[in-house]
Amino acid sequence: MRAVVVEDLVVRYGDVVAVDGTSFSVGAGQVYGLLGPNGAGKTSVLRVLTTLLRASSGKAWVMGHEVTADAAAVRRLIGYVPQSLSADGALTGRQNALLFARLYAAPRAERRERVEQALARMGLEGDADRPAQTYSGGMVRRLEIACALLASPRVLILDEPTVGLDPVARRDVWRHLGRLREDTGATVLVTTHSMEEAEEQCQRVAVLSNGRIRAEGSPAELRLALGRPGGTLEDVFVALTESDRRATKGDMREVGRRRRTARRLG
Repeated sequence: MRAVVVEDLVVRYGDVVAVDGTSFSVGAGQVYGLLGPNGAGKTSVLRVLTTLLRASSGKAWVMGHEVTADAAAVRRLIGYVPQSLSADGALTGRQNALLFARLYAAPRAERRERVEQALARMGLEGDADRPAQTYSGGMVRRLEIACALLASPRVLILDEPTVGLDPVARRDVWRHLGRLREDTGATVLVTTHSMEEAEEQCQRVAVLSNGRIRAEGSPAELRLALGRPGGTLEDVFVALTESDRRATKGDMREVGRRRRTARRLG
């Protein structure tokens, strides 16, 4: 079964084409990585899949529901962690989670149980009553993922969930995500700039550049296709995107956003 299907997706912002006829699919239960340089169109794809952005043309489905025609059903099936921080530092971890439980319209009688389960899944039960502003960067990301879990998502969509984190915190986030997948069978669609992370965590990846998919497959398949079976995914990424990369104003704005997020997580 395919959990996510994207067909000929186009996203335009005025005269700028951010996503240019992109197609890919994600099998149920997979960890699938969208890779690409800044401005490649990754976040635009995720915003379409989360119903936050209407595509200019093309279609996309989540668990069989078309994202435009059946947006309400899609929202009930997904959990979304954006690149920018969404946790309120003045609230405790538990208070943040309870707020999201209300936003996700979790039944009142089930809210506290769901919150405790989500915090425990991400290893935060012992720190739930501390203000989020006292959390490390890795703990903040785990709290945001815990909040996304309150919707009991079939598909978890993560936009650079480990940006700005040190290697230990990054590994900790993925360790908890691995346990989550074992417990629930959730599909994970993730964007990342860490080729090592993609190599280790993703069953399949797509390399996106200038809004188009340049290659798609397992990391091993991509290395083999480019004649670099003994190389790294980073070698593949550079070979596929080097000629397309260019410094635009949009790219500089994206770099600024990434740096601000990294400073807040540090």
